Amino acid sequence: MATVTLQNVRKSFGKTDVIHGIDLDIADGEFIVIVGPSGCGKSTLLRMVAGLETVTSGEVRIGGKLVNDVEPMDRDIAMVFQNYALYPHMSVFDNMAYGLKIAKTPRSEIEERVASAAELLQLEPYLHRKPRELSGGQRQRVAMGRAIVRKPAVFLFDEPLSNLDAKLRVQMRLEIKALQRKLGVTALYVTHDQVEAMTLADRMVVMNGGVADQIGKPLEVYADPQTAFVGGFIGSPPTNFLNAGLIPGLATGNTIGIRPEHLVLGADGRLQTTVAYTEALGAETLIHCRLPDGNQITARQDATQRIPAEGETIGIDWNDGDAMLFDAGGRRTGKV
Repeated sequence: MATVTLQNVRKSFGKTDVIHGIDLDIADGEFIVIVGPSGCGKSTLLRMVAGLETVTSGEVRIGGKLVNDVEPMDRDIAMVFQNYALYPHMSVFDNMAYGLKIAKTPRSEIEERVASAAELLQLEPYLHRKPRELSGGQRQRVAMGRAIVRKPAVFLFDEPLSNLDAKLRVQMRLEIKALQRKLGVTALYVTHDQVEAMTLADRMVVMNGGVADQIGKPLEVYADPQTAFVGGFIGSPPTNFLNAGLIPGLATGNTIGIRPEHLVLGADGRLQTTVAYTEALGAETLIHCRLPDGNQITARQDATQRIPAEGETIGIDWNDGDAMLFDAGGRRTGKV
């Protein structure tokens, strides 16, 4: 187990800058999730920690040791990939034991470590099977088992659940979190799925165009986004954004951000809208409305409340304490 420190880490491919100076201190045993859309630089950042990409400038330290020029195999890390990266001709046991064999670990110790990891991951019945005989979730467990047996200081996960179906992703999220807690190992986890980030992270790093827009605990980031990008990316449905000029007393050019659950529907409201369509999701209903300027706004309400009809005119209001104000550049300037 170890700390991980990134100090002004930058990455360029030729003249193209893709990581623009990341500072991050990760505590021993902390679970950090790097989240953002495709192309934001999250996997590149992880690969620099792993040593699979060179660092253009800045420092990467693992356990206090500068590792910029250290080979991946000497960084005391283990990586779990999206595509499992299992050897198809090898059994589960041999896949999990392969790294230890390369390191010339004694046979008795290999068997002990693999058996322990297999028990932890519920893979004991499958040790003699080939990867093709396993489900996607079982293959991902094998990939994690291969990492566990090495007893690394840091686990690195690069979108490990994106190949699984929705139900299995939920199950595997719970298993990964429980496993990390049980092992007490430091972990960096990359995903584009903000639900994964919210449920897994001790802290999350929200990436946007090679910049860490915000770093913080998931619920703090959700409740207090520091940029319009973070407010729009974290949360489902995302934050509603309104032209501040629609509200008397506020300057045109600024933007108001309001979470769907903070909107109140009723006959009276500071804005009159037209119901475009509704989504009944069981415990809750999403009401999508058109604003006077043609933009759309989404309200979330309890399913026990009346669902307005499509085309109905309805007022929308909110408590000013729940509304967030962003400037023209998308930076948070405070409450309305």
